[in-house]
Amino acid sequence: MSLEQFTREEGQLARRYEYDDATVMAVDFGTEATEASVDVVDDTVIIVIADDQYEIDLPETVERAHTFIKNGVLTVELEDER
Repeated sequence: MSLEQFTREEGQLARRYEYDDATVMAVDFGTEATEASVDVVDDTVIIVIADDQYEIDLPETVERAHTFIKNGVLTVELEDER
């Protein structure tokens, strides 16, 4: 699912920041998500919080994605193809 679909269905607060050579997505899962884990598999970001798993599809133009989660806020840094 896309970031827009995910936030609409799950009710999460999300922001997308566009830069010249990269895009940053930030999703706030709240304070209960401090024990969360995140990984990128192929073109999908997978987030696991307790017994729940969420998946966010990356745009096709992304060359690399870097992810981390801290204090319940997921950050995905996307580097576009050149």
